[in-house]
Amino acid sequence: MTRKIPESNPDPDPRITAGLEPGGGVPPGETPPGESSTGTGAGPYRPLTKGWATGPLAIIVIVAVVFALFFLVYAVVLDL
Repeated sequence: MTRKIPESNPDPDPRITAGLEPGGGVPPGETPPGESSTGTGAGPYRPLTKGWATGPLAIIVIVAVVFALFFLVYAVVLDL
């Protein structure tokens, strides 16, 4: 079973659309402002924090120290 697509044009008829000038132009003040000029971001304002949090930074330092100790012990064992 096939569905027949209507042949009508989905665009509004410019002859009867409110706010259009002859020739299809739009008068000043008829269109809304651009999206970026309508307001600020969504949600409450939260100031940004600076730097890394203590937890992730401590984990990175611990992993780096364990990594360095592993290779130091490996070098000492190979030297024996």
